[in-house]
Amino acid sequence: MHCEELAVAGVRALQPYQPGMPIAELERRYGVYNAVKLASNENPLGPSPLAIAAAHGALADSARYPEGGGYRLSARLAARHGVATAAITLGNGSNDVLDLIARVFLGPGVEAVYSRHAFAVYPIAVQAVGATARVAGAHDGSRGPAFGHDLAAMRSLVGPDTRVVFIANPNNPTGTWLDETELHAFVTDLPDHVIVVIDEAYFEYVEEARYPDASRWLTACPNLIVTRTFSKAYGLAGLRAGYAVSRPEVAQLLNRVRQPFNVNSIAQAAALAALDDAAHLEKSVRLNREGMRQLVSGFRRLGLSHGESVANFVVVDTGGPAAGLYERLLRHGVIVRPIANYGMPNHLRVTVGLPEENARFLNVLEQVLA
Repeated sequence: MHCEELAVAGVRALQPYQPGMPIAELERRYGVYNAVKLASNENPLGPSPLAIAAAHGALADSARYPEGGGYRLSARLAARHGVATAAITLGNGSNDVLDLIARVFLGPGVEAVYSRHAFAVYPIAVQAVGATARVAGAHDGSRGPAFGHDLAAMRSLVGPDTRVVFIANPNNPTGTWLDETELHAFVTDLPDHVIVVIDEAYFEYVEEARYPDASRWLTACPNLIVTRTFSKAYGLAGLRAGYAVSRPEVAQLLNRVRQPFNVNSIAQAAALAALDDAAHLEKSVRLNREGMRQLVSGFRRLGLSHGESVANFVVVDTGGPAAGLYERLLRHGVIVRPIANYGMPNHLRVTVGLPEENARFLNVLEQVLA
């Protein structure tokens, strides 16, 4: 029997997640140098100096296993959110937590609901455990932001077999967001057999006054799980540290299937130190704000329409299939992200970089569009 026939049905039909092209691979493949990567929503400033120092310090003790469950990091996060330490679940990035949620609450015979154009990990996690995906149509731009979550459409798909609803706020790859009033109303209207996951990976970047901190709703919403990450604004994508905040009774279920040492000691030390460096976080957010204006201004100058993003990336409409344009950008040493796999074949997702990186991208974009 072929090995693929031995795999469970959900896994047999999966396509692996495709990460952004590494700079080294681009330079090797095309013979270019000093490439710019604006493809993976990374912080262009990198980690906090405090986090780097803490990571170096933790190396000396790397013969020891990490703190199981990350006691100090969990306690620190709990204090920040005003919850018990037992309400925190650490993950190897927030992707890991999303996978834990699927393993605990989903399986054959039950359903998960998420929006079209939502984060690619949701369908992977759902399908891998054999659950059924119910995908809601996104806004067309007439009643809400184009490509954004349509909560009414999502609510209409919730039925007796629904166990999890995934919502990314703001959403990747569209950068669209839901305000406090509409999202809170949606969450509190869900039946009590449904777990709702609010994925706030880009939380620290958002500066909109009406954008909610969903972790504040846990008292009134017992089936709520909020996920966060250190990969984006905190600049620790390479170390993989994320977490969930939930009611303790939900967290203890997630921790039953969590690997004992899923977040390594270096990542834990760096994450703890990153929480201490408010100045670095503020600088990262300020740089992002200014870089977003730079990119948007460039798109307007080139006559290209774009999404209204509150995260550290923006989608731009290329006016036709974007695959060829993506390839031409690669040959000029610029990596962005094509998002045909998200159902948006005419768009590219561009991460906000340093000012000189944004300028180079816009200059090359103008060249290849000419």
